[in-house]
Amino acid sequence: MKILFLAAEAEPFVKIGGLADVAGSLPLALRALPAQTAAGVPLDVRLVLPLHQSVRVDTATLRLVAEFSVWRDGFSVPVKVFETSLDGMPVYFISGAPISSTPTVYSPDPAQDREKYAFFSIAALELTHHLGWEPDIIHANDWHTSFALYAVQSRQIVRPSQHPRTVLTVHNLAYLGGDSSDVLSAYGLMPFSDHSLPKWAQSQPLPLGLWSANAIVPVSPTYAREILTPDFGCGLDLYLKTRVKSLTGILNGLDVNFWDPARDKTLAACFDAGQLPARLVNKTALQKTLVLKQDGNVPLLVMVGRVDYQKGLDIAFESLRRLVGQNWQFVILGSGDPALEETARSLQSEFPERVRAVIRYDSDLSHLLYGGADMFLMPSRYEPCGLAQMIAMRYGCVPVVHSTGGLKDTVQEGKTGFLFQDSDPVSMEAALVRALALFAEPDQWQKFQRNDMQEDFSWPRSAGQYASIYSSLLSES
Repeated sequence: MKILFLAAEAEPFVKIGGLADVAGSLPLALRALPAQTAAGVPLDVRLVLPLHQSVRVDTATLRLVAEFSVWRDGFSVPVKVFETSLDGMPVYFISGAPISSTPTVYSPDPAQDREKYAFFSIAALELTHHLGWEPDIIHANDWHTSFALYAVQSRQIVRPSQHPRTVLTVHNLAYLGGDSSDVLSAYGLMPFSDHSLPKWAQSQPLPLGLWSANAIVPVSPTYAREILTPDFGCGLDLYLKTRVKSLTGILNGLDVNFWDPARDKTLAACFDAGQLPARLVNKTALQKTLVLKQDGNVPLLVMVGRVDYQKGLDIAFESLRRLVGQNWQFVILGSGDPALEETARSLQSEFPERVRAVIRYDSDLSHLLYGGADMFLMPSRYEPCGLAQMIAMRYGCVPVVHSTGGLKDTVQEGKTGFLFQDSDPVSMEAALVRALALFAEPDQWQKFQRNDMQEDFSWPRSAGQYASIYSSLLSES
């Protein structure tokens, strides 16, 4: 079974967000599935990425495998395709002027991104003909590669003999891609003529991808249900209800070899579920590094990730203010929205003895926070899947999360963490009160930590679900 996997970013080559973790791990997990769990056949998955200026790859390992052109407004745009491998999987990098002219993976100019990803999507489809490798399944991710699915569904790019089935993974429905009428027309893609989509959505890449895809996969079961509601559907909830039989929520996995506290060399002390006291070495190292009082009995609470309104930082900050009478320390690591960054700095100024705002990206420090902190706060207003809570649990850092999306699917109240229902400081405060009370009972707290560390978030489980979807689609065709 041949799978063409398209993404804007993928580890270890280039990473901006969680999509890179998925695109760097899921294709490998699919290829590694035993044949009996992959419809009785091996999966020949091949990854295609844009050759961004920021791609980390040894150019000596790149091999030119194809040169061709795609047509734009009656002019040919040259394409070069280079191949390397990742753990035996072919990886193709597509290069051309629309890609090389932009310095970043995602441009501040939305129009520039629409041009780049439309070019990339069309070139990726054309590549398969030059390779002599015709995919059975085309698997796209988010709006950036939805152009490819629309091209396939409208039968303007694929050869008449081809009938590939299509899958679209929705990592975040909120990013629709914007009005792409100009690039759709420029690359010869016909105007949308079906009235099933709202008129405003008929020229936006992600809605077109949703309409085109044979299977739609939101990145958690709860998120799959949430996007059918007005609160989370981004104006597409009524349309998505018509596609409910094609919707399957599949929780993203975690690279458990990379995120492994027993072998993580960035930690001050490695540990496993049977060595929880060793976590105190990491906590002490954190407190020393960040110039906080070195006391293992003080609950250390942390947040790691993008500083963004979606992530609910303001909710966390206000809930902590409401708990000023309790004993705690708090660290936030990340960067993003300048106004929220300043709010985080203000919280540190307000509580200089117990709060540290580390406004930067720092991979090593993030590992130490996971491996040394007591609680991981994730009050996201919405969270399609979430990766940080899974990492925290693997490292025995007990999550306190808003009950939404993938957070609801991965954290169990009373067993592995604490959930709050309403997206507000009062609801979060109540969850923190429960967590702080349990922290005061070391035996019960360690039971939660062991439960967390024994959860299975590895990729094979999720990959098997994707393989089942592929098999079902081919059996229908």
